[in-house]
Amino acid sequence: MGRCPACGEWNTMVEEKVETGGPVSRRSGENSVGSSSRPLSLAEIDSSAESRTTLESAEMDRLLGGGIVEGSLVLIAGEPGIGKSTLSLQIPLHCRGLRTLYVTGEESARQVKLRAARLGGDSEGCLIYSETLMENIMSEARRIMPDLMIVDSIQTVYTQTMESSPGSVSQIKECASMLLRLAKETGIPVILIGHITKEGSIAGPKVLEHIVDVVLQFEGDNTGAYRLLRSIKNRFGSTAEMAVFEMTGCGLREVSNPSEMLIPMHGQGLSGIAVSAMLDGSRSFLIEVQSLVSSAAYGTPQRSATGFDVRRLNMLLAVLEKRAGFRLGVKDVFLNMAGGLRVSDPACDLAVICAVLSSNFDFAIPSDVCFAGEVGLSGEIRPVSQTERRVAEAARLGFRTIFISSFGAVPPAVLEQHKDLEIVRVPDVPALCRILFRQK
Repeated sequence: MGRCPACGEWNTMVEEKVETGGPVSRRSGENSVGSSSRPLSLAEIDSSAESRTTLESAEMDRLLGGGIVEGSLVLIAGEPGIGKSTLSLQIPLHCRGLRTLYVTGEESARQVKLRAARLGGDSEGCLIYSETLMENIMSEARRIMPDLMIVDSIQTVYTQTMESSPGSVSQIKECASMLLRLAKETGIPVILIGHITKEGSIAGPKVLEHIVDVVLQFEGDNTGAYRLLRSIKNRFGSTAEMAVFEMTGCGLREVSNPSEMLIPMHGQGLSGIAVSAMLDGSRSFLIEVQSLVSSAAYGTPQRSATGFDVRRLNMLLAVLEKRAGFRLGVKDVFLNMAGGLRVSDPACDLAVICAVLSSNFDFAIPSDVCFAGEVGLSGEIRPVSQTERRVAEAARLGFRTIFISSFGAVPPAVLEQHKDLEIVRVPDVPALCRILFRQK
């Protein structure tokens, strides 16, 4: 600017850069900028375990790797109405000893109060702050210094340093970076609530996932009762974890035994039903696979799969036709995974082909029989990982028979422990059909 708008003089405007001292670390009491001003060797770096805070939820603590890490930035994403805000508010309501700052940009403080009353909790340690300006949020967080901070949601907050509107990529990136600096400098763990796009990916786009330390994503149909919270990124724990919740009138209820909702809930004698012993992360459970095979009503047969990759279903149908001689090319095939679960474990292949053949023959598979095996393109049944855990889960739920690959090994101690469970080893699909449908 050449002319000063105040005094009217020319060439008197001078640019000055204001620098403030580095913020004081909450844990060490030292200047965080000065403490990282020189490179450190690996021998000088403290390798002790991270300080974690329990959230008084067995499923959430397990999903996060034992509790939320001090100074971490956690993102919880999912479709509208699936339970993101409900879960984030349940955390401070259940952790009464945890001083929490709940920043709401989508709802008023009164709306949050009404939701807390519906959830049946009222914690004095939960502070509700209805604000969307990032500078005010940062100021209040540094003044209060809570044990946990929740921002609902990252798409509603904005900073004055950016001219774009809230929810844009630049605003989301800058606001998330400001919250990351706050978490690392003060040691306050921050939980962000994020939206997803129509394609199902986290809005941001991927830049938001790269900034945060942990990404938890809700899966499942929001019209159903069950919700799946999956860890897709975790810098402090395993990404192969999943938590199951049931949506009730009083909030999300933890489902410690997912098999109770996924195993058959009908009478005997129904065809097209098979049970698979699968793993998701470190958790083993049984899931019901439902299939319906009928004559094609139109010229082109239909192939539909819910909760299962339809391309893999087409591959398994091709294996049945080429390697086992079953003519399914002129029939409609529909497949469904019970409970709204999205299945990616290859051990479900065996249950899928058994459910398809059961519906095709209209021959019911006994309800006390389950399957665990991967099917190859040559029709062979390949072994899957951690077979002993699948066998133990099937025995715990009272199953009498489990079909596995003949190429896999089961420790003798497992066989001795589960004597009531018959383990049937099959090498390929034709051998499986001869054993399973020998009564047909």
